[in-house]
Parts: sequence; structure tokens; C-alpha cells
Amino acid sequence: MSGTLVLAGTPIGDTADAPPRLAAELEGADIVAAEDTRRLRRLTQALGVRISGRVVSYFEGNEAARTPELADALSEGSRVLLVTDAGMPSVSDPGYRLVAAAVERGIRVTAVPGPSAVLTALALSGLPVDRFCFEGFLPRKTGERLARLRESAGERRTLVYFEAPHRLAAALAAMAQAFGADRRAAVCRELTKTYEEVRRGTLGELAAWAEEGVRGEITVVVEGAPAEAPGTVDAAELVRRVAVREAAGERRKEAIAEVAREAGLPKREVFDAVVAAKNAETA
Repeated sequence: MSGTLVLAGTPIGDTADAPPRLAAELEGADIVAAEDTRRLRRLTQALGVRISGRVVSYFEGNEAARTPELADALSEGSRVLLVTDAGMPSVSDPGYRLVAAAVERGIRVTAVPGPSAVLTALALSGLPVDRFCFEGFLPRKTGERLARLRESAGERRTLVYFEAPHRLAAALAAMAQAFGADRRAAVCRELTKTYEEVRRGTLGELAAWAEEGVRGEITVVVEGAPAEAPGTVDAAELVRRVAVREAAGERRKEAIAEVAREAGLPKREVFDAVVAAKNAETA
């Protein structure tokens, strides 16, 4: 009989937020795979829990190599508990590879739901929450970061990002450049911790504020793009948007379809604009 993989949410700040089932899973697991074993030790001490199973490290540096080992243990009947430093495993943290391996082998995967910085920041932001998308961490290099943001410039859903404090000012400045300085946003810092802060404003205002330096764990929530009335985007802008998506690696067909959706236009109209621009270049 195969085992079970359990993905367990851990507190993002306040250990009192630990789900009640977490203690039982920590005590009963055959193997606890932790992103940082030292943080795991501090968590178990805070919860008054004693782990009886084997503890192994499972982080970005060894995730690929350790996944087969854990998958074999699951196949042999072990109950493997996966925890990361904070929040849910596999959400910008290790976990996806192991889940995929377990699913491929037909092994049961379940979860102990817990705190999430994404949902907490979204709820506190004051921005629309009916539709949103999680974008994770932005690229570190300036050009790659701006290109990624420009891909999302027309996204109407609320956007959620993780960012390192020392890169926050640059990231917000790039967002202001790609989305417009007047786009509303919220910077959520040190969520659930003693010095929790939610700073709301326009991207321009937040970029200026962040230049003074910001500390702590950061989640940024950005308002989605406003709906565009059909016919308000000219042909040159349509061509530019398609080109940006193609430069980012999208096939032209998909790029045209997405630009048409964002602009509220038939795909044929965007296609004709791209073809006309190409013909003008070669004329």
C-alpha cells in the first residue's frame, strides 16, 4: 500500500495561527521534509510538539535530487509531511516537484490548509478580490523585470507579487512605468507580525515611499487594468502589445488572441493590424 503526501501550511508570522492539525501531522509523520530544519525546530518548540519520524531538508538547492528519494518512500507506504518556512508548500516554495511525482505514481496527496500571504494581503489591500492572479517573484534583472510587467499591463484581474525588501523600490518604480503611476496598489509588510503594515496608494506614491528603504517580508497587490472601450486602442498600440508578448516568448497566434481579449476587439482586427505593420516594414 502506498503512503500519503501531506502538504502543511505553516504560520507566516504569528505561530498562534498554526492550524490545529499541524501538530498532529508533525507528531505522526514518518518523514518530515522541511525547507529549513532550524525553522522547523523553532516551530515545534513553539507548538510543544515532538517529531517522532525522520526529518530531512527539502529546499530549492536539493529539491530535484531529493524528490525521487521521497517519492520512493511514499511508494513504500510512508506518510510524508512537507512544510516550508511560511505558508503553503509549492506556492513560490518547494513542493511542486514532489506533488507531481506523487501524482504520477498514483499516490494520495492531501493538505493541512493554513495561512497564506497571498490571500491575507489580497484581503487587506482594499482592492477588488473577485478575480486575481498570483505572479510570484519578479525577475531580478531590470530589463527582464520590466518585460514581465509589460506582459501584464492589460491584465484586468488584481495582481499579487512577492518581493524582497531590498528590491521593492525598483520593483514599484518598474510597475509604475509598466502599468502607469496612477494605478492603485498596496504594499503589505510583515503580515501577522508585531510590526505589520499595509501601505496603500498609487504606484507612483508607493515607489517614492519605498526609496527610503523597507524591511521585512513583502507582498505587493496591484489593481488590475481598467476595461478598455472597443475602438479606443489604435492599430499601432495593438501591434506594439503583440510585439511585447512575442518578445517574451509567446507564439504570435496566442499573442494576438490575448491582445484582442484585453482590448475587447475581434482577433481578426488585431491580426490585420499586425499584418499591415509587417507589410509596411517590408514595403
